[in-house]
Amino acid sequence: MRIRTTATVAGASALLLLTGCGAADMTKQASPFANAQGARSLTLSVQSWVGAQSNVAVAQYLLEHELGYRVDTVQVDEVPAWDALSQGRVDAILEDWGHPDQEQRYVKDKKTITPGGGLGVTGHIGWFVPTYFAEQHPDVTNWKNLNKYAAQLRTAESGGKGQLLDGSPSYVTNDKALVKNLNLDLKVVFAGSEAAQITQMRQFAKEKKPFLTYWYAPQWLFKKVPMTEVKLPAYKEGCDADPAKVACAYPHTPLQKYLNAGFAKNGGKAAAFLKKFKWTTEDQNEVSLMIADQKLTPEDAAKKWVDGHASTWKAWLS
Repeated sequence: MRIRTTATVAGASALLLLTGCGAADMTKQASPFANAQGARSLTLSVQSWVGAQSNVAVAQYLLEHELGYRVDTVQVDEVPAWDALSQGRVDAILEDWGHPDQEQRYVKDKKTITPGGGLGVTGHIGWFVPTYFAEQHPDVTNWKNLNKYAAQLRTAESGGKGQLLDGSPSYVTNDKALVKNLNLDLKVVFAGSEAAQITQMRQFAKEKKPFLTYWYAPQWLFKKVPMTEVKLPAYKEGCDADPAKVACAYPHTPLQKYLNAGFAKNGGKAAAFLKKFKWTTEDQNEVSLMIADQKLTPEDAAKKWVDGHASTWKAWLS
């Protein structure tokens, strides 16, 4: 979910049947395959949104079928994943949306985590309305006009205010501060998970009802429910530095990979492969759509993508 400060971390949560609402507590759980001292095995952290799951599915499939590794996966929230990575309880994070505090602590100061290069995908969080509503009311795409439509955005959960639908409260967003600082007649309502949020959005779309939602790209749902972004005050470097005072849009962020420093040095072909793993937004969305909408297992979706994109992934093995 989609960022330059801890106040702008991607806000998306798991597909319930795929990764669960709550991520594992890595202070109590560790994989037997992490930091395996030369064994042909490793552990990947699975972030709790389907795009990140797609990265791991394809990486795992190729590591196992092309390089002969045993790959374990552990689902864990964004910030705890950094702690687990630093401690060697997982070996790699394949999609990070920007955690400068953790980068400073673990990459620069402790040097227990090593950058693994860009994923090739740029992430962006924003506020969106369904395109059918934007076409009916073009001015709704400017935040200054949102109060005009608050009554149409009301739900039972939002009381007398318009609803701004968010996903899981476990992810940090700027939305409550934005609503307050921009003096908007809105209330942030958490669906509870990415899956629950998607269910609500699809139901609204089916009934052609207006809605306003926190959402992010890349995300496969745009192919099923066309949405138009609402323009918030322009993002400028540092405008989100104070979580309580933020009153600007979310930035566009090149998503990054990170490896445990020991694994990066001694992880052999697996570490080299993960450093080279780089694909496009279209690639990720293709796999995500198979998993979340077509209901393929992550392994089957990965196999289908791998079968059709040899020219892309063979470069990761060289």
